[in-house]
Amino acid sequence: MTILSQLWNSIAELRGTRRHTLTAMTDAVIRTSDGMSDWDDARLLLVSNELRWRARSGEALTQLTPMAFALVREAAHRAHGMRHFPLQLLAGLVMADGGVAEMETGEGKTLSALPPVFLRALCGEGCHVLTTNDYLAARDAGFAMPVLALLGLSVGYLSNSMPPDQRRKSYACDVTYGTEKEMGFDFLRDRLQLKARNLCGSGIRQDPVQRGHYFALVDEADSIMVDQARTPLLIAVNQECTPETASLLQWSDRCAQRLHAEDDFRYQPERRTAVLTQKGYHRVLLESKPHLVASHDSEMICRQVERALTARLGLSAERDYVVIDGKVQIVDESTGRILEGRKWQDSLHHAIEVSQQLKISNMTRETARISIQSYLKQYKHLAGMTGTAVQVRRELNCVYGLQVQQIPVHVPCQRRGWLPRVFSTMNDKLNAITEEITKLQLQRRAVLVGTPSVRASEMLAGRLRQNGIAHELLHARQDQREAEIIARAGEAASVVVATNMAGRGTDIQISEEVRQSGGLHVIATEMHSSARIDRQLIGRTARRGDPGSYQLFLSFEDELLQSLPKSQLERQRHGLSADAIGELSSKHIAVFEKTRQQLQQRHEDQRRQLLKKEKHVRETCEEIGLDPWLESFEMNQI
Repeated sequence: MTILSQLWNSIAELRGTRRHTLTAMTDAVIRTSDGMSDWDDARLLLVSNELRWRARSGEALTQLTPMAFALVREAAHRAHGMRHFPLQLLAGLVMADGGVAEMETGEGKTLSALPPVFLRALCGEGCHVLTTNDYLAARDAGFAMPVLALLGLSVGYLSNSMPPDQRRKSYACDVTYGTEKEMGFDFLRDRLQLKARNLCGSGIRQDPVQRGHYFALVDEADSIMVDQARTPLLIAVNQECTPETASLLQWSDRCAQRLHAEDDFRYQPERRTAVLTQKGYHRVLLESKPHLVASHDSEMICRQVERALTARLGLSAERDYVVIDGKVQIVDESTGRILEGRKWQDSLHHAIEVSQQLKISNMTRETARISIQSYLKQYKHLAGMTGTAVQVRRELNCVYGLQVQQIPVHVPCQRRGWLPRVFSTMNDKLNAITEEITKLQLQRRAVLVGTPSVRASEMLAGRLRQNGIAHELLHARQDQREAEIIARAGEAASVVVATNMAGRGTDIQISEEVRQSGGLHVIATEMHSSARIDRQLIGRTARRGDPGSYQLFLSFEDELLQSLPKSQLERQRHGLSADAIGELSSKHIAVFEKTRQQLQQRHEDQRRQLLKKEKHVRETCEEIGLDPWLESFEMNQI
């Protein structure tokens, strides 16, 4: 099938007469861009300035789209030697029209984003491009700068350590790159600044760093708009941990270790929380307590014991968090990256510190809060791009009003899936993975091994070391070396062990030797709770027509199945019939798929409940004249 045929088929999926419009527009862009090859840079800038004047005079952007896209296509060729393919232009048109473009990994999302970004920036009201980490924000801004500079537009980016004055300059640029967290926190800080100014008068003169919310293009849209949506962004002020609080935390941890499961408390693996039974509640109240602990009310004491139980049973070191320089650092479940500056709320974070015998950090008092959903809804126009959106297209439409459009690949995909393998125990599975990696190294294949957590990465890395297999380890502890490690992952006989999402956004370039031997092979060592994360991992291989393959390895001791009630998990394990190496029939994969579906539904329900609650609190705050983002945390306590 030719590229134009693919383009036509993709466009045919769009509603009504839009397919004719997009076909004509794509053809017009290519014709116009080809005619610009003999223009000098001054003429490009002149035409760009004319478009800006027309956009700011109120002319509809749809009238400017063909010329705007053509200018970017030519500018990208001059800056980087790259011209947009028809399918990349199609993706750009989807985003310019306020949709989410699903593009296969390696199909050039960064390049495809430039035309809609330029088009929306013409109005002069600011254009924000949201990415998943500071490295990608800086990298993508660096890629966009020479392209958009040829057209007279400025580009800025945000980083975690950037002071307010520099942030203000970045937001003043025509296009600003940054993470959703940085932009969301800037929004909250500006609200706090405005509140302080209203209370204190003209004594506070610092202007907001943001200048409005006109258009946002969200990269890795499913990760930011869906996966991150269960955790709101919070700003809190530090408060000294009093002797009474420290005593309560330490006593609760000791008490939790004396309680008995089922009799005194019930652990809910699907929610990863522990709840005291009536018997446990009475036992906690009757326990001998120091004077400093007894000064707290009974309800607070019992709740803190439950948090101590949750810290020990529901949250695990090297999976949910890592300890670095004596501090508990939360690990993002979806990305495997450290969430800088984030803490669990309601003293759960401090319960973990006590369980790990660390110094108790300062307590915090919440002063501002907003969910990712509510922040993104501040924008007048919204669009996105990602490699995996189809599975959440209903949620993206219901929550954000966005339509998802799949974009065909520019070159037919040569990715081959090998039959999944299921084992009874983790040890049997690790043995099989090690044996498979050894075979692949002998074939001079490059191997990328995806794991669900830091703990799983280090467990497999230990097994590889025992067998003398050289490898690179990439997870939250090596976050700074991420791009460097991934860049070498395509070399012959190389082995990289990484949390499933580590390195997302960085291309793996395979060597010619690897290409000739079959390409990059991806091993997924567990099934992730989100099918999209597995798709992203698998999408690391066979990019842009390269050969490649993938295979899934599972065991009945995997983390995914730990979300099942203990009795149900024991029933699933009962009667398993394994062969000499501990391998089971592949039909058992149905157990994993069913569990994943249940978890995905539960996570979606949690996001829906968070949005529903936030809407109710916001409406209540507005009725009584409160700022919903600053006072809503007080309403949550009512």
